[in-house]
Amino acid sequence: MTQAGTDGATAAGSPTYEDVVLAHARVAGQAHRTPVVTSRMTDEELGASFFFKCENLQRMGAFKFRGAFNALSRFSAEQRRAGVVAYSSGNHAQAVALAARVLGIPATIVMPLDAPAAKLAATKGYGAEVVPYDRYAQDREEIGRELARTRGLTLVPPYDHPDVMAGQGTAAKELFEEVGELDVLFVPLGGGGLLSGSLLSAGALSPECAVYGVEPEAGDDGRRSLREGRIVHIEAPRTIADGAQTQHLGEHTFPVIRERVTDVATATDAELVACMRLFASRMKMVVEPTGCLGFAAARARAAELRGKRVGVIVSGGNVDLERYAELLAG
Repeated sequence: MTQAGTDGATAAGSPTYEDVVLAHARVAGQAHRTPVVTSRMTDEELGASFFFKCENLQRMGAFKFRGAFNALSRFSAEQRRAGVVAYSSGNHAQAVALAARVLGIPATIVMPLDAPAAKLAATKGYGAEVVPYDRYAQDREEIGRELARTRGLTLVPPYDHPDVMAGQGTAAKELFEEVGELDVLFVPLGGGGLLSGSLLSAGALSPECAVYGVEPEAGDDGRRSLREGRIVHIEAPRTIADGAQTQHLGEHTFPVIRERVTDVATATDAELVACMRLFASRMKMVVEPTGCLGFAAARARAAELRGKRVGVIVSGGNVDLERYAELLAG
């Protein structure tokens, strides 16, 4: 088994903002520079100026393409011939599958049996082989490592890799470059790839900005890890935010988060549904439950945000239409 990016300096330790800059150059022309959307009604209701970085409009529908393409683009010729393996509930699966297709790399993806049908279909549509597993009874990381070992594949985890982290940080980099410094930034939190990368960009481009990671209330391992000063492992959480059903932060992501994050907040499933409705009705956008985590936390803290400039990373928009309609109908 090999790890992605073993020929580069970033694989040796925690990434820096310089790695984010290099990643941005690699993904240029492949990842979309997604729009930043504002809403007058939202600003008036919450008494703050909100800037939504719309990664739901990213290629394959989520920020994950940034990190996946950055990692796979650094493969050696031998790694490209052998292929890549990844595990994911959906967005990283699609991201790796698409990046592999663009780069001509065979892809094998370990996905849970209950993965959203749209994400499963897209992953297969990009040409990847899908290996199913039961997220409540099997260990996806163990399955991924075994496939890498037996097939000679390169493992690209969904968040715990420096090249993935650096790639994800390019979304916040673009946000700050477009709107300038912010007072507060809210970032969805699963395993910490997006949050750690965003923290690197915030530290360089808006050093006074308070950055909050936001995870599902049912899966608050990140908040508990921050409080206890160690990586806390939990059972697979049951939440509609399938993109954040991770069981622990990463060995690479946790140190960055512990050192730089302002705090970790949580959001309930009901709060996520309310945000999905707001995005649909006010901004005419389809946003998946996980993509609503940041906005949900911001709405819950409206009193603290009055008069401030607030950034929200909208991380993805991949949701089954039938499930989407069901949640909106409530």
